[in-house]
Amino acid sequence: VQLQACGGGLVQTGYSLRLACAASGLSFSTNVMAWFRQAPGKEREFVAAVTWTGTKDYADSVRGRFTISRDVAKNTVYLQMNSLEPEDTANYYCATRRGYYYTREMQYDYWGQGTQVTVSS
Repeated sequence: VQLQACGGGLVQTGYSLRLACAASGLSFSTNVMAWFRQAPGKEREFVAAVTWTGTKDYADSVRGRFTISRDVAKNTVYLQMNSLEPEDTANYYCATRRGYYYTREMQYDYWGQGTQVTVSS
């Protein structure tokens, strides 16, 4: 299993970014795909996930601003981030696991490299 994340960058408050995570060696029909983030000096935290049934969930801090989606044909998961705030500044990681959905990072088996998102005020 390989996950390749991209799309990070430096934007101003209120702007948008779209992250992408290209996956190989797995099937969206069996796996949960998730995004986590880690800010400097903080623990990695759950951001959003989409299950193999298509059910989506979000952290309260991003609900209504971020949207997770997947393109099954491209085996790619996206995270559309709107109305970005300085508090969203972090390294963003995609992760995957088979089966049930969890929000704890220890439950995920495979991780991509991070992509840095920086939001200036």
